[in-house]
Amino acid sequence: MAALKMVSIVVVVCMLVAAPMTAQAITCGQVTSALAPCVKYLKTTGGSPPGPCCNGVRTINGAAKTTADRRAACQCLKSAAVGIKGINPSTAGALPRNCGVNIYKISLSKNCANVK
Repeated sequence: MAALKMVSIVVVVCMLVAAPMTAQAITCGQVTSALAPCVKYLKTTGGSPPGPCCNGVRTINGAAKTTADRRAACQCLKSAAVGIKGINPSTAGALPRNCGVNIYKISLSKNCANVK
């Protein structure tokens, strides 16, 4: 009986050690700091986004690997955009494409629950 208990304990410990660690979800802090260089551009009528802005877009796109991450990033973008006066919706919607990133259109009306 003692041997069975010991084997059970060893199996549980092995399962805990071998279990994959969960990756930390993307945070609003990461999203807003990466996209901070885009704020001035988003208040314009378009053109080419500045390099640091596109670097931020690509960083967020690369960091948002799971559906949950992409939904969180979407919600962070919407929350941040509400607090910034003068954002041009057309410029914001075209930002990913203008930076060479293929993601959903950025919009205040986007339902983040539908983001895949």
